[in-house]
Amino acid sequence: MTALFDAQSFAALDGLRRRYFPPALNRVPAHATLFHHLPGESLRAVVERLREVCAGTGPLEFTMAEARSLGRGVALAIDCPPLIRLRAGLATAFADRLTAQDRQGYRPHATVQNKVSGEEARATLRAVEALLPIAGRIEGLALWHYRGGPWEEAGRFPFTG
Repeated sequence: MTALFDAQSFAALDGLRRRYFPPALNRVPAHATLFHHLPGESLRAVVERLREVCAGTGPLEFTMAEARSLGRGVALAIDCPPLIRLRAGLATAFADRLTAQDRQGYRPHATVQNKVSGEEARATLRAVEALLPIAGRIEGLALWHYRGGPWEEAGRFPFTG
């Protein structure tokens, strides 16, 4: 499950990702992950919960004012307390279905680079820091199916509240 950015901030983030992410490994557009894995057998319950939550939620304002080193990559920290609260509520609702990775603390971010040398990552970190802050809105959530390499969108859930 990922957050859906407004068109302008998505274009900025995806441009950074296309510029800095190794092309052979860049299989998905810019995104912010909320959950890495939700079991497919619970899809109906997940979709119903997302419809309910998103119908009662308006767009969420965010800022990205900090670039983080991932060692071999760079991510932009997303400052959006309402997103953290929304995700916490979903985590409670899905608690019995979460993987260990998704039960860990949540620090929203958008990865613009990964799996490069430390030297290249440090150069990217400096370049990206000069472009900050980035501000925008999260306008909904998207659900995805993993198909052994490519990802397939399983649904979009706009915030309409």
